[in-house]
Order: sequence, then structure tokens, then C-alpha cells
Amino acid sequence: MLGEIREQIRVVKERDPAARNWLEILLCYPGFHAVLTHRIARWLWNHRFCTLARVISQLSRHFTKIEIHPAAEIGKRLFIDHGCGLVIGETAEIGDDCTLFHGVTLGGTGKETGKRHPTLHNNVTICAGAQILGSITIGDNSVVGAGAVVLDPVPPNCTVVGVKARVVRREGKRVYDFRHDNLPDPDEVAMECILEVVRSLTVRARKLDAENKNLRAELDGITAANERVQQQVKQLDAELALSRKSIDRLASTDGRTRELQEQLQDLQHGLAALEAAQSEPTSPIA
Repeated sequence: MLGEIREQIRVVKERDPAARNWLEILLCYPGFHAVLTHRIARWLWNHRFCTLARVISQLSRHFTKIEIHPAAEIGKRLFIDHGCGLVIGETAEIGDDCTLFHGVTLGGTGKETGKRHPTLHNNVTICAGAQILGSITIGDNSVVGAGAVVLDPVPPNCTVVGVKARVVRREGKRVYDFRHDNLPDPDEVAMECILEVVRSLTVRARKLDAENKNLRAELDGITAANERVQQQVKQLDAELALSRKSIDRLASTDGRTRELQEQLQDLQHGLAALEAAQSEPTSPIA
């Protein structure tokens, strides 16, 4: 344990230019206290004193503001600078010579079981406020920029930044021109998207309005034509009624004509009989 303490003091003095002497480190560095406390809690966890290990980790969290689950595997010479708000989950694994700044989270993405926290290989640096989430791997010598949200594995010797994090440097060469001073204003981008949608909707509304006017004009024309057709139908109905009356009169006239013809025939027959009677000789009187 004394060897571990000496090694941690040396690590802090090498990586923090503000550290002046070993006594200051021993008394004033919460990251130093959190790492040593975790070594004790981890030993208890491995020997099945799980509840006591959790109690010790919670006491350390209360005093240092650094939460490290006793089941997390931490390699040698871990340096936690400031550390306030730092969280390391149960199945997280950290290699040797890593550096973590304040506000870092090595967390999960849900309620899944098993391996659900990140794995950091050797000599990895995680800057302030970065969130490493899920069972992903950060390769050797990689750097995660401040405020990054890392959801995908990071290859070795890379630098990732942004939300969602992307690789901007690989093997010491810039592969993506990412500058924090040139980041777009998200409010401006969102407003521009809204304005573009409004413009497209306005154009579409105008087209629909013009189509509506054309359809109304066509409907008015159809309505006028329908009224004319109805008037013509009414006229045809009136003419048809007159034609029916004429036909009825003709039919009645035709019947009267037949009666007169029959009477004429009767008269002709009577006249013929009279003529026949007159033509017969008169018998002498005895």
C-alpha cells in the first residue's frame, strides 16, 4: 500500500504543474484520495465483502465528489485531475497511465446487464465533461475532447470531439477540420430550417390557392351549364305537355270522325233502300 501511495504521489506531481510537494498532494487532492480508496474497496469487493466495499465507495464519493464503483477495474497510475462530478460505472475498465478530468462519465446506455460500461486502454486522456457511454473501447493513446459524447469505439492514437463525437485526428494527422470557435449556432440553424419549411409551405399554399381558384371557376362554369340544361329540360317538358294535349285532341277528333263516317254509311244505306223501294212497279187496284 505504501508503494501504491508513493506511485500515486509521483503521478500527480508529474501530470499536474500546480502540485508543489508530496504533503500538499496527500492532503488536498481528491483524485488521489479517490484512487486510493478505490483500491481498498476493490480488494473488499474481490473478497466478497460487497456491501462494505459499497459503503467505502459511497464515503469516498461524499468527501471527494468522485463516484467509482468498487467493481470497476482500474489499472496503474490513474490520474484524476479535480475530479468533481466524475462517475465510473460497475463494468468499466481503465488501463495504465490514463488521465480523467472533472465531469467525466464512464457510464451505460440503459438497463442492460453484463458488460455495459466503457473500456479504456493504456494512456487514454478523457477531458472535462466528456461522456463515454456503453460497452465501447477507447484505444491506446487516444484523447477524448471536452464535452464530447462518445457512443462508438475509438481507434488507437486518435482524437475525438463533438456531439456525437467524431475522429478529428488519427496517428497525429488531422482528418477533420473541427474548430470550436467555428461551431454553428444551433439556434440559428434550427431557425433557418424552420424558415425553409415555412417558405416551402407558403409556396405550396399559393399553388393550392391558385388550383382552388381554377377549380372554383370550372365549378361555376359547370353550374351555369347545368342551369342552362335544366332550363332546356323545362322547355322540353312544356313542349312535351303541349304535344300530349295535341295528340289527345287529335285522338278525340279521330273518334268523332269515325262516328260521323258510321252515321254517313247508315244514311247511305237508308237512302239506297228508299231508292230501291221507289223503283219497284205499283200493283193495279182491283
